[in-house]
Amino acid sequence: MIGRIAGVLLEKNPPHLLVDCNGVGYEIDVPMSTFYNLPPLGERIVLLTQQIIREDAHQLFGFATANERAAFRELVKITGIGARMALSVLSGMSVGELAQAVTLQDAARLTRVPGIGKKTAERLMLELKGKLGADLGVAAGGLPATDHASDVLNALLALGYSEKEALSAVKTVPAGTGVSDGIKHALKALSK
Repeated sequence: MIGRIAGVLLEKNPPHLLVDCNGVGYEIDVPMSTFYNLPPLGERIVLLTQQIIREDAHQLFGFATANERAAFRELVKITGIGARMALSVLSGMSVGELAQAVTLQDAARLTRVPGIGKKTAERLMLELKGKLGADLGVAAGGLPATDHASDVLNALLALGYSEKEALSAVKTVPAGTGVSDGIKHALKALSK
C-alpha cells in the first residue's frame, strides 16, 4: 500500500497530477481543495495517499491533509460511493463543511455537489453520522454539541441570516438551552 508520496510536481491537469519520486512518475488524482494549494511545477510536494486496486485499474489518490484522506476513506466505504464520487464530494466542499452537514443532517448542502442527488445525499448523511460529524465538525469550527443547535441554526437561516452569521451566533448559545431560548440568545448575539 502506498501511504505517502514525496517528490517533484511535473504536471498538473485538474484533478490529475504527475509526481516524480526518484525517477518514477506517479499519476495521482486529488480533490480540488488540494489542487488549489499546489506549488508551481518543478517544486517539491508531499501528499498523503490512498491506493485503490480494482480488477481493471490501480488508482492513487492524494490529499494535502490527514482529515481529507480520512474523509475519503469513510466515503468510499459507503455502498454506491466510488472513489470518483468521493473525490467529487471533497472537491465540492471542505472536510469541515462535510462534517458540519453530517452533524446538522443537512442533505440539501450535499445535493449542491455535482453528481449527488437527494437519495445519495440522504444515504451519505445516514452512513457518515457519528463518523465525521462528532469529531471533525467541532474541530473544524462546527456547532457546539447541543441537542437543539441545528434547530436554532435553521431558524436563523430562515430569518435571512447568512450561514456564517448564524453559525457564529449558535456557538454563543449555552449547552442545554431549549430551541426558543436558543433562538432568543442567538438573536441577541447577532444584534450586538
